[in-house]
Amino acid sequence: MQLEDFDFLLPEELIAQYPAERRDGSRLMMLNRQSGAIETGDFPQVVDAFQGGDLMVINDTRVIPARLLGHKESGGKVEVFLIRRLVDAEGEDWLCMTRSSRSLKVGIQLQLGEGLTAEVLAGGDAPNRHVRFFCDGPFMERVEHVGHLPLPPYIARPDDVDDRERYQTVFACNDGAVAAPTAGLHFTDEILQQLRDKGVEICPLTLHVGLGTFLPVRVDDVRTHKMHAEFYAVPETTAQAVNKARTEGRRIVALGTTAARALESAVDEQGCLQAGENESQIFIYPGYRFQLVDALITNFHLPKSTLLMLVSALAGRDFILQAYQQAVEERFRFFSYGDCMMIA
Repeated sequence: MQLEDFDFLLPEELIAQYPAERRDGSRLMMLNRQSGAIETGDFPQVVDAFQGGDLMVINDTRVIPARLLGHKESGGKVEVFLIRRLVDAEGEDWLCMTRSSRSLKVGIQLQLGEGLTAEVLAGGDAPNRHVRFFCDGPFMERVEHVGHLPLPPYIARPDDVDDRERYQTVFACNDGAVAAPTAGLHFTDEILQQLRDKGVEICPLTLHVGLGTFLPVRVDDVRTHKMHAEFYAVPETTAQAVNKARTEGRRIVALGTTAARALESAVDEQGCLQAGENESQIFIYPGYRFQLVDALITNFHLPKSTLLMLVSALAGRDFILQAYQQAVEERFRFFSYGDCMMIA
């Protein structure tokens, strides 16, 4: 289980820098694990891949405009990236990743846009800092006004006004992610309604995608890799619906690797999904036996990434790399704003 086993050659020009013109305008590759067949089409054809009685689990997290740009007291530029709120702190305190020409000392004051200031209270594992924010009115309203959407590092451009809509799913409602659950970006209200009309049950959970989703694997033996922790919450209604579907032998489809990780993190030893809140550090790689996920809708992932390992665990590494090679040859678009795959 070596890192090199999950490498593939990806031409840089296939990394999507912008979303498709229409939200549902991407291409779709469908993998059949039983037959080994690979079919391609347009994303709206995903409806045909569902059966009445299927249950699809979606991740309703919402990406916050976590990049705050400003300056220090001295005038030097600074970037503060919100990672997570520190819940036991006295004020509006966050763990943040900071970037500036010189290290930010404890006590330094920052101006981060109209009506938002901050103070560095403590250091941490570089480049992280404990930062307290000050503003008039609700903090997140101010962040929505002055913050920038945190596009992934492989999108080589600043965020623009269109990203405010297109880097969110149509069902995003729970603030907290710093990266989108990108498989959900393809779905429109119309496609979701077509699925419901077909008899597909759709249930939400929340997993706040963190910066760790972009961290490279730095070990040769992937089994020794440690995953970052991400908050998730499973509503009682979702747990009941998933457990009922499992008992009745109906198919459970995870919309995105984030939904899949939350499901597999919250399942107990009896194979039942447990409601509640927790943190997920599950690392899924080939050899893992899925307990709840029968099918997966996902985008195309980075070489040597934990997400590529997850889809390889579900479909088989050789089959996935075969599909990725075909995707490269047929000029599919890769990563967050790219095309889509369904593994069934």
